[in-house]
Amino acid sequence: MHSLKQHDIDFVVIGGVGFDTDDFDFEDYEVNTSFGDVAIRTGSVVHRNKTLGLAIIQRHSNIETLEKIHFPPHRLNYRAIIQAVKILGVQRVIAVNSVGTMGSHQPGSFLVPDDFIDLTRSRPNTFFNSETVHVDMTQPYCPEIREKLLNALSANHFKPYSGVYICTEGPRFETAAEIRMLSSFGDVVGMTGLPEVVLARELGLCYASLCIITNRAAGLCEKKLTADEVIEILDDKQASLRSILLDTMISLSYHRQCKCSTSTQGACI
Repeated sequence: MHSLKQHDIDFVVIGGVGFDTDDFDFEDYEVNTSFGDVAIRTGSVVHRNKTLGLAIIQRHSNIETLEKIHFPPHRLNYRAIIQAVKILGVQRVIAVNSVGTMGSHQPGSFLVPDDFIDLTRSRPNTFFNSETVHVDMTQPYCPEIREKLLNALSANHFKPYSGVYICTEGPRFETAAEIRMLSSFGDVVGMTGLPEVVLARELGLCYASLCIITNRAAGLCEKKLTADEVIEILDDKQASLRSILLDTMISLSYHRQCKCSTSTQGACI
């Protein structure tokens, strides 16, 4: 694996679902961060006659050992992943998250979160442990990327759902009682969206999430939910995911017009 600190990359996709990098001329690199090493795959992708420099970070295989094992959500090295994006000099990140729906969304549909509720417990969730920094999260996801994601969903013949993402600790699925409670103030539930979005905001990055709805939330299922069902939906929607993500990327202007980069201004005590 090569060593990499900076590269000509326009966007980072965290999660990597929807991109079989074997389809492209991508190379493996290693980014050294304060929190551990992060493996990435990077290269060029041509989409609708435009060329994008793209990096893929598979969050479930990125911890200190870089072993090829699917690590559970509560053990992921979120700080290393987000710091790696900053080291690469990339300003925009799109995360892909698989979720269960607590509403009427059909499995195989997509949702772009506009807010979140964090119910995680044991994850390091800030870069600021030696100073007090109250980062504003009134609008936690980059509005520019969100708008383009919703437009890309419509262009790809999907209903452009928005809603509240609830992140639970995992790795177990939720109970029926938990889902009844969570459904009163959220739309989808997952295990990987936090603290990623907060860490990205702390570093002034533009971050948005594209959630693929793989199932009804565990507590609403009439039968036992299995991981195989989730993987089946993910595999079936890879082509759609790729098209939505790439359409979003090429539609964004080069210069950011949002306020994500100024997130820590006035936040320090």
